[in-house]
Amino acid sequence: MADTLKVTLVKSPIGCIPKHRRTVEALGLKKLHKTVELPNNAATKGMIKQVEYLLKVEE
Repeated sequence: MADTLKVTLVKSPIGCIPKHRRTVEALGLKKLHKTVELPNNAATKGMIKQVEYLLKVEE
């Protein structure tokens, strides 16, 4: 199990419900095709699961 996850925003959250837009921003993703490294824990995984249709995740 990796210590971090690489998360990339691949689809725009513009047409999404506001809760999903706030979740994407809370993950630290502001622009398309930008990648952030996040800790591999339950809280992060839950946020990723909620908006997985907008993201690409690598371990």
